[in-house]
Amino acid sequence: MEMLVISAPVVASMTSYTLMQLLDKWMVAHIGPDPVYVGAQGNGGMCSWVPISLAHGLITVVNTYVSQHLGAGRPDRAPAYAWAGGWICTAFYLLVLVPGAFVLPAIIGAVSGGVAVDDPVAVAERARFVAMASSYGQIMLLGSIATLWARTLGQFFYGLHRPGVVLVATVSGNILNFILNSFLIFGPVACVTGFAPLDAWFAFTARASEQMGIPRLEITGAALATVIAGGVELLIPLCVFLGPKYNALYATRRAWRRNLAQVREIFSIGWPGALMFGNEMVCWAVFMVAQVGHFGPRHSTAGWIAHQWMTLSFMPAVGISIAVTAMVGKAMGMGRPDLAAARAWLGVKVSVAYMSICAVCFVAFGPWLVGVFIDPGTPPEDRDQLLRLGTNFLIAAATFQFFDGIAMSLSGALRGAGDTRWVGLVTVILSWTLIVAGGWMMVYLAPGLGSVGPWITASAYVIVLALLVLGRFMRGKWKSIKLVEGATGHTPGH
Repeated sequence: MEMLVISAPVVASMTSYTLMQLLDKWMVAHIGPDPVYVGAQGNGGMCSWVPISLAHGLITVVNTYVSQHLGAGRPDRAPAYAWAGGWICTAFYLLVLVPGAFVLPAIIGAVSGGVAVDDPVAVAERARFVAMASSYGQIMLLGSIATLWARTLGQFFYGLHRPGVVLVATVSGNILNFILNSFLIFGPVACVTGFAPLDAWFAFTARASEQMGIPRLEITGAALATVIAGGVELLIPLCVFLGPKYNALYATRRAWRRNLAQVREIFSIGWPGALMFGNEMVCWAVFMVAQVGHFGPRHSTAGWIAHQWMTLSFMPAVGISIAVTAMVGKAMGMGRPDLAAARAWLGVKVSVAYMSICAVCFVAFGPWLVGVFIDPGTPPEDRDQLLRLGTNFLIAAATFQFFDGIAMSLSGALRGAGDTRWVGLVTVILSWTLIVAGGWMMVYLAPGLGSVGPWITASAYVIVLALLVLGRFMRGKWKSIKLVEGATGHTPGH
């Protein structure tokens, strides 16, 4: 019941966020018959998410400290960690993300697939692709401050075992995102989907956009809608966090200025998570943008279609992992490593069962899943290529779903106990060895496999990582870690 109470809202929140991304891609795919739009949005989103993920990886340990203080009977100390995480994110935004927005076009241009200089059509297509991707990515970076604060407060509520607040915020943000997308992406031009209720909605938004003078912004509009919706996702938990109830219980309004110690604590066990998340995103960006994109915009688009469905399987598993972190953290705060282990294995069972079902769906319904993101007006030869490539990518993704469920759940368990450094180091080594080096070897040494080659080494990465994390967890060294006063443990080694 504890797993259900905590994980259900968290999984719903993660699924809701993923559905927002899926909806974005679906709507972007209907901008026109040219399949380049999905790939451009995917590249821009990935390149902007790489630096954001550094801060995101760091603040995940807010959940660890909050849940352990909850288990130790001192939840009043938890708000200081939320404030500390927020100030870290603010500094990172000003020092890294804002300057990064101005150099992002050069980065996207450098990593996007090259073309022959004597082919003016290909050169023009690549320039258009880079411009669209850069516009999307820059807006996402400049609007990321709201996202980072929302994620920080989310970790606070997860650790306090109050995930329903985040669920309400996420669902509200998704609804707003869909409405804003309808206006800002298509403007006064009605989107035609072939589904009568949606066509009626888009006809309404087109008329309203024309009357209000809202232009057709296409991919740029999708980015603006996401950023504005992200502001709503922050506003709701922030109001609850600072509201009279939580302030009376935990003094949330006063905690903002007594958290230098909490900043140090977050960095002490959070830096491996930042390294792991950031490094992994760099490697996945190389994989998606440079290696798969090396074969051209059609391969990039098919890759992002498969990646979107892979994310739909992955994000609920992230939600289960967050719930496992909160439960393991609380159990460790209570001095009950035996209870923490039981909760971790329960998380593994749930996650593996869900992701195995996703794997079967990827194989059984691959062509249909890819076809959802292909505009009806796409030329037949382009459509056939996208279907073939996307289906093959989904089969590759299906091979590691079972193992990803193990890796996600047990990584969350180790994070809840404070064992973060080993997983971070292993992730860095494996990602550069298998995703980056292995992927480029496939590109140049096995060109006959085409863009499927890098997907094979990416699959191998997840499988090997899962087996190593499983071994680390079963060795049990995490049971002796002590992070907060009152927990029974031995040494604070990580």
